[in-house]
Amino acid sequence: MQKENNGLIARLEVFVEKLIFASRWILAPFYIGLVLALLLLAFKFMQEFVHFSADIVGMSETDTLLGILGLIDKTLLGNLLILVIFSGYENFVSLIGVAQGSPDRPRWMGDVDFAGLKLKLIGSIVALSGINLLGAFLNLKHWSQQELGWMVGLHLTFVLTGLLFALSEKIGHKTEH
Repeated sequence: MQKENNGLIARLEVFVEKLIFASRWILAPFYIGLVLALLLLAFKFMQEFVHFSADIVGMSETDTLLGILGLIDKTLLGNLLILVIFSGYENFVSLIGVAQGSPDRPRWMGDVDFAGLKLKLIGSIVALSGINLLGAFLNLKHWSQQELGWMVGLHLTFVLTGLLFALSEKIGHKTEH
């Protein structure tokens, strides 16, 4: 009887572990949703590019710079989405097998672990925040001092958070070795 109970418990344990391991696939629709969001962002980029291109002749230097910063902002956001899609999928769901032998496979793909992903995310957020802050300072007439103060404060919070993340990873990496 004892041996039968041990066999049943072992089979139950294997079933639960297989179920838990397979549950990672629940994340796949999230990554598919992010791919669709990237398509929407590409549409928005093209829409903004067409509008920017049509108005370029009559634009001031400041408006031209603001238009270009808007395009850079969307490009960085697209890069951030790709980073999250690739790294998140490979870290939490499955290796992207079709990319293994491809000459177009990004060099960083497969090398970004969860800690690296967090650092790259916060770095991207700091860059996006910096671009938006620069855009606000180039267009001061549309912002109150209070709004600019909040933007600077938020940007500094992102920078400080990034530094703390990097420092904690450096300390954690030293203690592992």
